[in-house]
Amino acid sequence: MAAGAVAGRADMARPRQASRFTAAALGIALALLAGGCERSASGPAADATLLEPPRSIGAVQGRGPRSAYEGQMTSLQGVVTGNFVAGLDGFFMQDATGAEDGDAATSDGIFVEYARNRLPKVRRGDRVRVLGRVVERGEGEATLTSLAEAQVEVLGRGGVRVTPIDAAPDSADDWERWEGMWLRFNQPLTVTGNHGLLRAGELETALGKRLWVPTERHAPGANARALAMDNARRQLLLDDGRNQRYPDKRMLLAEDLSVERPLRAGSLLNGVEGVLDQRGGRWRLQLTEKLQQIEQAPRPVPPSLPAGLRLAHLDLNQLFNGNGRGGGFPSPGAASRVEYERQRNKLIAALQGLGADIVALTALENDGQGRGSSEAELVDALNAALGEAGDYQAVVLAEPADAGSAPTRVALLYRSQRVQVNGPAQALTDAAFGRGPWPLAQRFVTPEGTPLQVVALQLQGRACEGLGEADVAERDQDDGQGCWNPRRGAQVQAVDRWLREAGHGPLQSRSVLLGDFHAYRQEEPLRLLRSLGWRDALAELRPRPYTHVVDGRAGSLNHTLISPVLTPALLGAAAWAINSDESEAFDYRRQQRRPEWYQPDPYASSRHDPLLLVLKP
Repeated sequence: MAAGAVAGRADMARPRQASRFTAAALGIALALLAGGCERSASGPAADATLLEPPRSIGAVQGRGPRSAYEGQMTSLQGVVTGNFVAGLDGFFMQDATGAEDGDAATSDGIFVEYARNRLPKVRRGDRVRVLGRVVERGEGEATLTSLAEAQVEVLGRGGVRVTPIDAAPDSADDWERWEGMWLRFNQPLTVTGNHGLLRAGELETALGKRLWVPTERHAPGANARALAMDNARRQLLLDDGRNQRYPDKRMLLAEDLSVERPLRAGSLLNGVEGVLDQRGGRWRLQLTEKLQQIEQAPRPVPPSLPAGLRLAHLDLNQLFNGNGRGGGFPSPGAASRVEYERQRNKLIAALQGLGADIVALTALENDGQGRGSSEAELVDALNAALGEAGDYQAVVLAEPADAGSAPTRVALLYRSQRVQVNGPAQALTDAAFGRGPWPLAQRFVTPEGTPLQVVALQLQGRACEGLGEADVAERDQDDGQGCWNPRRGAQVQAVDRWLREAGHGPLQSRSVLLGDFHAYRQEEPLRLLRSLGWRDALAELRPRPYTHVVDGRAGSLNHTLISPVLTPALLGAAAWAINSDESEAFDYRRQQRRPEWYQPDPYASSRHDPLLLVLKP
């Protein structure tokens, strides 16, 4: 086979297949003659010239998102570039070498709908002639031009030129000119998200550097929209050619996932080639060759920061221990006691790696602080893992109601040999937080006598569940900030006001806010806090930190903000990327996972990356 071509020997046309095709075409032509060659006004138009030479694929594809021949019967000829009959009920064909229309603005490839039990069978490299109806599969302009009701004749073997891609197109719409074509990428693709790999055999990638959530880098507005458009032109979903939920094999990969080959976001893929598809509203590449040349992004070790007072935030990813006596599963987190223990062991490994003196926790089951609670079991297991150095204690609430009545709550842990509590803990029960989780504040004092106030908080989530008809302002405004943005703004104002009224606001005391804000760095809640005097402890870090990856885009939903008087005391800060870049294959769950994937290590222990900062004691 010549480089850059699908090729085979020039077989003679198969008589039985040729007669099938000719009979079908002749039957349509005779039907048209019997009806006076009139086209139906209500149904798809049929072309009376099907027995003449086939149209070019480029003519059928056209320069726009939808074909001008939509609904019409037509005949095309080309070479099979991707046989996905078993997985997608069809195959891609492309103009043979030398038969292209020469128009760079029109695609030379097309998808043919063809069920797996159809005859004749096709294989990659077959030269075929297809009779079918032109259809657009999808919605709006995000459609795949296809041939339906296809009759196929295999003519022999043929060759096709591969299209080399050296850079991303100028806009997302420009991918249209390659729809259905065989592409080879001459530059590495960056893995930007792997959360669909296990469940759907998909990988989020980008041409060039990784993608960012627009409102992580820019305030809602023109600049954020420009970044969103740049994301759209550079992103490409790699697919395994199957519509299968939790496939048993990762068909994308020459070597399957393993602890040594975790395929984290940030990994580089070289020599990628496949056929450009558009389905599910996304541009995706159906791979024709497995991924072999992978530069694996390494798993990061714990951050190396100066010595001092260490503070951390860790999201526990719905840590529920059932009824505390071994039953009560499935829970909103783990499905069984075994899964819960696996989850807890990973979180303990993360806490050990952080080595923090004070830890703010979010997404913890709101079941009190008794011996059978999730918090108590976590603290006991953490101290047992640390042995003689295990001295963690939980900040005690004055009343159970101080946690609110939401299913989860926030918590604070501290090392009693490093800091001591100074007065009772306080919960903010402002109406802006509804049922909770309610923010939790605790004053500490170091052995040197230095005071510090730490607030753990979790703001209203971005999902739109729970919206009522009257909540018009809380709905997604299509500005990148999701639902409930005004609610989150009211919540951060309530926290700041609460601290100021107590005489311990950001201008008067050494205070730290730690938690899950459900808002990216340039969204209104974070900009509001900064305008009130709070300082983002990680804002100046390079490369830019992130704590979460969604739809292949990185950003920070978790933050640590300090009062201005603490700025000189800040010795260092970091986000430890143990979760956002990991595949779910390595988390605590057992369904559809291989036993060797689970390790009691910190990787894939939660959904968000933990944060760490160091202050002068």
